Amino acid sequence: MTETTLYIVRHGKTMFNTIERVQGWCDTPLTKKGQEGIRYLGKGLKEIDFSFAYSSDSGRAIETARIILSEHSKGKEVPYFIDQRIREWCFGSLEGGYDMEMWGVIPRVLNFKTSSEMFTKDVTFEQIANAIYNLDTAGWAETYDTLKSRVWSGFEDIAHRCEKNGGGNVLVVSHGLTIGFLLNLIDAKQPVRAGLLNGSVTKVTYQNGKFTIVDINDTSYIENGKNKLHDSFL
Repeated sequence: MTETTLYIVRHGKTMFNTIERVQGWCDTPLTKKGQEGIRYLGKGLKEIDFSFAYSSDSGRAIETARIILSEHSKGKEVPYFIDQRIREWCFGSLEGGYDMEMWGVIPRVLNFKTSSEMFTKDVTFEQIANAIYNLDTAGWAETYDTLKSRVWSGFEDIAHRCEKNGGGNVLVVSHGLTIGFLLNLIDAKQPVRAGLLNGSVTKVTYQNGKFTIVDINDTSYIENGKNKLHDSFL
């Protein structure tokens, strides 16, 4: 059986990313610069033979997936599905506020002086999820256990489906904190990551029910796409 490889992409840069506002279940579209970056990414991924493509149900992830597939040599032939389980964390009443405000209060709740100190210490995703849950005054944020079950089942079902169909490569468009959380669920030694770049590719393999991390936060596909576009004008 061919090994299954997930090419997990963080969506392109959005309006809220640009003005540094919290964006979990709330949604804004890709900016023109964000679209451009994903077009480069699509060109960089053009020759990868994808068996399936998935995105979360957020508009920014759907837009990203469609741009990538539009640049792909066989994009129209790749079966594309939407799975809400791989959407971003829900930040409840913190949604739409400034990033610096949310990442300023969470460390204090967890007895850290700053977010920089928090991320250099042994903070866990469970601690962060619990802090968000307790800070949310709307009652919308998910518990850690709910979040863990959602994220894990989403990615595992995607990988398992491809494996059952003979394996191969799968394009998956998801979100920064969700991707970082998945890496930590695969390998508990992985640090808490909240800074994966827009359009970066994180690659994991799946075989016989086990994930293995291959690459994290890889932007070389974007650079390769730029080079291909440049060469086409020469």
